[in-house]
This record gives sequence, structure tokens and C-alpha cells, in this order.
Amino acid sequence: MEDAYARSVTEVLDFFEVDPAKGLSEDQVARHARVYGKNVLPEERRTPFWKLVLKQFDDLLVKILIAAAVISFILALIDGETGLMAFLEPSVILMILAANAAVGVITETNAEKALEELRAYQADIATVLRNGCFSILPATELVPGDIVDVSVGCKIPADMRMVEMLSNQLRVDQAILTGESCSVEKELESTKATNAVYQDKTNILFSGTVVVAGRARAVVVGVGTNTAMGSIRDSMLQTDDEATPLKKKLDEFGTFLAKVIAGICVLVWIVNIGHFRDPAHGGFLRGAIHYFKIAVALAVAAIPEGLPAVVTTCLALGTKRMARLNAIVRSLPSVETLGCTTVICSDKTGTLTTNMMSVSKVCVVRSVERGPVVSEYSVSGTTYAPEGIIFDSTGMKLEFPAQLPCLLHIAMCSALCNESVLQYNPDKGNYEKIGESTEVALRVLTEKVGLPGFDSLPSALNMLSRHERASYCNHYWENQFKKISVLDFSRDRKMMSVICSRKQRHIMFSKGAPESILSRSTNILCNDDGQTVPLTADIRAELESRFHSFAGKETLRCLALALKWMPMGQQTLSFDDEKDLTFIGLVGMLDPPREEVRNAMLSCMTAGIRVIVVTGDNKSTAESICQKIGAFDHLVDFSGRSFTATEFEELPALQQTLALQRMALFTRVEPSHKRMLVEALQHQNEVVAMTGDGVNDAPALKKADIGIAMGSGTAVAKSAADMVLADDNFATIVAAVAEGRAIYNNTKQFIRYMISSNIGEVVCIFVAAVLGIPDTLAPVQLLWVNLVTDGLPATAIGFNKQDSDVMKAKPRK
Repeated sequence: MEDAYARSVTEVLDFFEVDPAKGLSEDQVARHARVYGKNVLPEERRTPFWKLVLKQFDDLLVKILIAAAVISFILALIDGETGLMAFLEPSVILMILAANAAVGVITETNAEKALEELRAYQADIATVLRNGCFSILPATELVPGDIVDVSVGCKIPADMRMVEMLSNQLRVDQAILTGESCSVEKELESTKATNAVYQDKTNILFSGTVVVAGRARAVVVGVGTNTAMGSIRDSMLQTDDEATPLKKKLDEFGTFLAKVIAGICVLVWIVNIGHFRDPAHGGFLRGAIHYFKIAVALAVAAIPEGLPAVVTTCLALGTKRMARLNAIVRSLPSVETLGCTTVICSDKTGTLTTNMMSVSKVCVVRSVERGPVVSEYSVSGTTYAPEGIIFDSTGMKLEFPAQLPCLLHIAMCSALCNESVLQYNPDKGNYEKIGESTEVALRVLTEKVGLPGFDSLPSALNMLSRHERASYCNHYWENQFKKISVLDFSRDRKMMSVICSRKQRHIMFSKGAPESILSRSTNILCNDDGQTVPLTADIRAELESRFHSFAGKETLRCLALALKWMPMGQQTLSFDDEKDLTFIGLVGMLDPPREEVRNAMLSCMTAGIRVIVVTGDNKSTAESICQKIGAFDHLVDFSGRSFTATEFEELPALQQTLALQRMALFTRVEPSHKRMLVEALQHQNEVVAMTGDGVNDAPALKKADIGIAMGSGTAVAKSAADMVLADDNFATIVAAVAEGRAIYNNTKQFIRYMISSNIGEVVCIFVAAVLGIPDTLAPVQLLWVNLVTDGLPATAIGFNKQDSDVMKAKPRK
């Protein structure tokens, strides 16, 4: 069902003839399975090995050499030669060709794993309602019309339309599909948007995405290839591999050389027709054969047999050098492609940013008596690692943040009013989250604030193992306070609360949208002396002003934190308890840009490479991040340079062409839009590099001239890419571009060297033939000269280091 997102719940249920209280019957399941097929992504047929081998010989120069080998063998037989001499020349030629083909086959068999790894994103099991009973079934047995229960941690087994909310809210992390940095709230209402993209379909749960909060019931509307994941698979299947610029150049060179060789061979034959009857040859036919042999020798002399081997060696050397720079190359020719890249389309989430939400600003009230009333603190650190420093508004480092009352209570509230988990993964060597990224950011803030009363705390914490350190301060507060009851987040309140007890006292901690918390607060905690004072209209206005500054100009995601002392013995919470709160502070968080990206962007501009940021996030957030990166400092504003996918599609064809030439930012995109962008740029003769890390990036990575995946990205993205950045560092791309340019320069030098040697051989044979001098060089001798005498010095040229100004030149055409 294509438009389930635009239909009401009743319409969708009626379409599949399903009762939401009973589910499908066995007969309906069998019928739907026949009509809609199974919930699996079908296996793709691989290219047979023999086809891969034949493909290596589909080259004009190779075909000429094969023809030369065959003719050489036939002529030897006609001459009456037998034994080793008859086979020597053809076998040497064929051995060289076989060695070159083997290298090509090995390179090609490493590809085509992406489609298999797409299956890893399919759920294994699903809780399904059939015949009035719930049962756990393999996800492959789902059919459209099935009623499925989903809850926290559940991987969505198929594309489904929400039919019933079983908690206050349902939030889904769909970053692998859309690239959105935050989880998305799902709802029951139908979507009215025209040309709706995945981000607009807020009532659809997409296959392969993960539920991070809440519980709901949904009806299956798409299975197998008719899901969002299925459309990515189809898009990847429709993508043909583009020939690399080096391959195109070598093919052009081969075609030109073939014409020259044919011309010279015919010329030698025509010039020597008069010598065919020479008595030395023993007759006209033997004379013709003699000069035919010379023509074959000319063909062997003119073709640089060592070229493929030297090119492969040079590219392999480049691959090794790139591996030292943390760029792992999956297909050899792509090494050089980087050198002539003119546009880099970079994914934002996870590539330019860390894709780890972190608190960057904290705002608290200092004191009511003395001005300024409000204090701001900055927090360093851009990952989930519990490492970072808190600075005051003057830029001074706070040695013991937990000694300040507001920061201490923010840490308490962040640890207790929290359902997420922060843990260390020793296999990957990094810190990981379970749950909402905003809640994990608060856990990390608690660790950065530390604990009160320990003067040696920072150094003491550093002595812990990483596993213990991950949530040490959080566990301390969880042991100090006993959780009694939780009031979950709901859309109308926009907040959550938890009641805890400690030393015979009950306290309620709340966190939520700043406007919700502020409107329910009557008091405020002061950071200077820890006093609780009434919240005046002036202070409220000042806090609202800071909130609008955080959320507007800085596009931070803001949360407010508050507390309230509760009566002894209270065991439950109600919505009525969430009033007369004491406001603690305001935190602003963002998906932070990587520190090294700014300089890398500037290097790209110097090298004449344009960067287009592509993201599923909304326009204002993306523009703010781009300004933080400093990538667009040269732009006065984004008008005419920043487009959403919908805005771009609505432009007339001519304006789209002009927009592509100026575009710097492309937002609210789906996987199909990324692929469309790559194709459109390629039509404008741009050489496009595409970076990405999600499943949603795979079709565009495959379509681009060079696809670059992040090492921490999904297996699908890595398999579809030509190159993987082991350190996820955008700056590594710039180093790799420099390496690509150096490889091209070296390739050009050794091709000139080899061709100049071949010209000498051709002139030698041609002049001898014209003058009627006996054979100067036999084909086997020519092969030895081309492979060994020329090949080894040419390989040495491939070792040349890059020029110091290699990144100051514009990309070559």
C-alpha cells in the first residue's frame, strides 16, 4: 500500500480487511502471502567467475596482443617450426595477459557485498496478533495486514502504519534511513503533506529502524522489496559502475595507439610489396609472410605490455600510503579518481558531525541581588566519552564544578530523571548509548560535572577503568537516591518527572521543554549561595531570552531541569504534582561538528573542490552547523545556496541547473534525492565524491565516481563505497585527494617514459623494414625490453613523492 501515510487508521485496516482486536486469520495470511510475497530481500545473482575473467580481456590493446600471439603461432606452424620455438612468443604474450587479468579479477571479487549486508538491518522476530492471540514469529513470515506490537529496543520488522498508541509517546531512531540526528516522534494522524518524504511520514514505522521510547501497535503495509529498505536495494541494483577517469583516459589512449599501430603495420606491408619476390625469402608467399611477421613485431613493439602491471603497482603503492592515512581503499582505480574530484557531497550527520548528541551550554541564575543575574557555562567534548571541561563565561576552567549548587543539582537531575544507559564497548574501543541520545548527553554531563567533596576527584576518576568510568558519577547518584515512581514524558506536558527518597526526605526531579518547566516553576535555585528564591517576572523574561538565543541563533536542542521537595511517604506521582517547581537551570545540546573539519573544508576550497553538505535534518539546524564548522564563512547568507529536497524538485529545469552550480547545502533529503544529486552533478561533467555512513547513503555511494564511507558507519555503506575512512575524519579525505593527485602525476610521467621507449623500438623496426635490412629485434626480445628494461625504471617513477603545491592547483579536467 503506497499511500498508507495519507490514509486514516480505519481506511488502512479496511483495505487489508483486518480487525485490530483479532488480527488476520490463517486463510487471510495465506492469501496475503500469495498476493504480496515474503518479507525478505531476495538474494542477488552474482556475476559468474568466467564472466569476470572474460571482462579483463575486453580491452582493445589486449585484443591486439591476443591477435599478435595467435598470428605468431600460426606463422610459426606455416614456417614448419615445432617444439619450444613455435610456442615461445605466443606463450610469453599470453602469460603477461593472464597475469594482468588475475589482478583485475581479484580487485572485482571484493565488491558486491553491500546487497547481502542490507539483510542485517532486517529484524529477526516480531510480536504478531493472529486469530485473536499474540505470538512471536520470524519476521520473514509477516504479511501486509498483520497487527504487530513494538516497544523500546525493538527493530521494526517491516514498513508499518501506526494504529494504536500503548504509551504516552513513541520515538524511533531512523538515522540509518534518513540521517536525522535526533529520534523522531511518531503519531496516529494521517499526513497531509504533498510530495511527502520519509521525514514527513510521521505515522509510518520503517523497516530496520529502532524504537527508542514507548510502545505501540501497528499494521504491516509493506514487506520485502516494497519497504524503504527494499527501495534502497532496488536503487543500488539500478546503479551501474562508472568508468574511472584514469580508465577512460587509458581507453582513449589505447584506441589512439591501436589506430597508429594499424596504420604503421599496413604502411610497412605496402612499402615492402616490391621486396616480397626477393630470392632470399624463397618466393612471393614466403616474402609476404616475412613482412607480416615484421608487422606483428611492430604491434608488439608499439604496445607497452608493462603498462597495466606498472599502473597496478603504482595504485597499490598509493593504497598502502593511504592506509597509513586511515583511508582504506576497496577498489584500486578509485585511488586516482580522488585526484580529479571537483565536488564532494558530504553527509552531515556522522561525517561532518560526530552523531553523538552532547551538552555544549548550561545556563543558571547566579543571584537575585547582584548582577548580571544569569551565568552561562560552556562544556567541551564532542562524543559520549565522559571526558570534558566546563568553562565559565570568561573562558576560565572550573576545577570543581560540583561545588556550585546549580551545576551539582543539574548533575543529580540528569542522572536520576533519565532512562538511558551509557556503557563502554571494549571491542570497538568507544562509549555507546542505549536509549535517547538527548538523555545520554545528560548522563555524560553528569560525569563531566563530577561529585562534590572530593578535592582529588578529577585525577581519581581518571584512574578507573573505562568500563567503570562510563557511568561512575551516575551510579553514585542512583545509589544515593532511591527511585520510587516515574511519570513518563507525554506530548501535552512535554516533560517527565521522577520521585526519589534520600535520608528520609522525598524529592521530585523534572526535565522537559523549557517553556513547560518555566511555566510550572515558582522558585529558582541560585548558583552563588544555593538559596531558593521566588522566580520574578524579570528573571523569567531573562531566562526566556536565553532560551530563545540557544534555540534560535545557536539552534541548540534545549531542556530545562527543576526539582521539588515532596511530602514524606508519597509513593506515586500525578500531573498535579508538577507545579510550584524550583527551576535549576537550562542545558543546550547539539550534534557537535568534528574539530578537524573546518581546516579540511578550507583546504578543499584552495584546491578548487566544492563541498555540498547533504543531510536529512531540517534546514535551520543544518545551516547553523555549517556556520559552526566555518565552511561557509565566505558566504554572506544562504539564499540561493541552501535548498530542501522539495524546494529543489519544484524548480524548473533551467533553474535546477543554475542551483546545482551554486548549491552549498541540501536538506530534508531521502536516499533517492542523494542519488539524484550525484547524477545531476555528473551530467554537468563534475567528478563527484560522495561521503556517507548510513544505509540511506548506499545508493549514492555506489553511483558516485568515488564513494567514501565512514569506518564507524553501517556495513552496507562500507560495502557500497570505494574507500572507507577508518577514523571517520573528513580531513582524511583531503589527504587522500592529495595522494590521488600525486598518483596521477606519477602515472603520467611513467606512461610518457614507456611510450618514448616504445617509439624508439617502432622507429628501429620501421626503418629496418623500409631499408630492407634483416630483422633487428624479434618479438620476444621486444617483450623483454618492454617488461623488464622499461618496466622496472617506470615502476621506480611511481614511488615519487607528491609535490608540495599539489593541493593548490585546480582539479584537472
